[in-house]
Amino acid sequence: MITWFFTTLKQYPEVAIFLALALGYYFGKFTYKGIGLGSVTATLIAAVVIGQIGITVNQPLKAFSFLMFLFAVGYGVGPQFVRGIASSGLPQAIFAVVQCIFSIAACVVIAKFAGYDLGYAAGLYSGSQTISAAMGLSTDAINQLGLPADKSKALLDSMPIAYAVTYMFGTMGSAIVIAVIGPKLLGINLVAACKDYEEKHGGGKKAIGGPGTGWTRWALRAYKVQPGGKAAGLRVAEAEGLVPGARLFILRLRRGGEILDATADTVLKEGDVVAVAGEREVLVGVLGAAAVEIEDRELLAVPVEGVDVLVTNKEVDGKTLAELAENPAARGVFLRKITRGATATDIPVLPGTEINRGDLLTLVGRTSDTTAATKLLGVADRPTDVTDMAFVGLFIVVGALIGSLVFKVAGAPLTLSTAGGALVFGIIGGWLRSVRPSFGRIPTPTVWFMNSVGLNIFIAIVGISAGPGFVNGLKTQGVGLFLWGAAATTIPLILGMFVAKYIFRFHDALNLGIISGARTTTASLGLVCDQAKSQIPALGYTVTYAVGNTLLTIWGMVIIMLLS
Repeated sequence: MITWFFTTLKQYPEVAIFLALALGYYFGKFTYKGIGLGSVTATLIAAVVIGQIGITVNQPLKAFSFLMFLFAVGYGVGPQFVRGIASSGLPQAIFAVVQCIFSIAACVVIAKFAGYDLGYAAGLYSGSQTISAAMGLSTDAINQLGLPADKSKALLDSMPIAYAVTYMFGTMGSAIVIAVIGPKLLGINLVAACKDYEEKHGGGKKAIGGPGTGWTRWALRAYKVQPGGKAAGLRVAEAEGLVPGARLFILRLRRGGEILDATADTVLKEGDVVAVAGEREVLVGVLGAAAVEIEDRELLAVPVEGVDVLVTNKEVDGKTLAELAENPAARGVFLRKITRGATATDIPVLPGTEINRGDLLTLVGRTSDTTAATKLLGVADRPTDVTDMAFVGLFIVVGALIGSLVFKVAGAPLTLSTAGGALVFGIIGGWLRSVRPSFGRIPTPTVWFMNSVGLNIFIAIVGISAGPGFVNGLKTQGVGLFLWGAAATTIPLILGMFVAKYIFRFHDALNLGIISGARTTTASLGLVCDQAKSQIPALGYTVTYAVGNTLLTIWGMVIIMLLS
């Protein structure tokens, strides 16, 4: 049975790839306090084990999956990348460049000092900086050197060894260095810093509750307009302004036996029963103490909807929520969530929070109100399972063709490579989608598939191909390689912390989130937010993640050029 199984895997290598994926995704999902192997490393280990039996894999499949992955990466970070280098995110984008330079410089110095060849150096870089995608560009760069086939294969086989040995500390170590050691080194009280940031940006109280909890922030209640009351004779817009600083909206009213939808210009009369939507504590503590509440199920059965809106209107780009709330089109609409970036980071909802093009806003309100708000912000992002594959195929082809061009600089080949071209055109495509949403739609599940599965197919093929020499390389390089990898992870992060605090002078609440993004380490962001008891650090993550993810990936090619 075992012999038949091994023979079948050799005869059908595609089955071996799926086996590596199955094992990788299964074991990669186990975590301890948010930290674990992850699907990429688990897939690599599974593939290496499977590869011990000696399997030859069709190489075009590796290139295909990697192009698909890199395009998806670029597509996801496109809006934040362009924004970071073109507008208010510029200081964060510049810092991300500095952090990325620290990362590659440390790895180059360590590789030269330790005497590692190009394969080990590229693997150490990818693992210690937890940027798996860089191995693909390192592979392309090594293949461009014109080395003998056996020499190139030896270098490529050593790459996953170094990656696997250094990745574990790259993940766990970076989270500990940033979230646990970082605040102590910089003298930051994360909880106090986040509270200070919230107060400066209008966040007087923590927004708790919502979907999935028994308490909700927003409520709808009915009140009767009393004879001689303050609201009698006022327009709805004027009555809504009787409670300063609160977002209260009269959605409809009962007059006699008739229920009417309320507009801003509807005049209230004595005896009207009005359905008022707003913050629960205002409705209970303010209106409840001064008005007569009525139980009117028919009146309160207001048809409402929740809709995700993709922000594309350049007129609202950079506006704060407080500024947008003043727009008439925002009347009657409540904001439930802001999602930003390729990692779908939840952004704190504060009056001072700025909205960027490419953000996804979840709005709740009457259909007429959410329609008006959607027109103001951009387009409704309705659920769909259809991908614009003409767009995907065209942009990958054009990017790969441009990336395939090779220029000689001082005798050395200089090229983006087909993979780098796909990444760049993914960025362009993602940005175009955020400003011209009539084309280029890729549903979130499809982006995940292209991103995660595309990378893991590539990693599985790398692991299977390197399997026979992996164990021997691990025996000869293991402990020393692990320690050098730990140094390559830690040194750039500590340097980046001090530069972020004392040169760029970022707010303490954002500092560690900015560093996490520049190093593209989601595990550390989660730990930072846990330590801060707030999502405020996430505000600094998205721009630096977009820039860092792009540069750290390209550095996979650059490190080969520097060391060769």
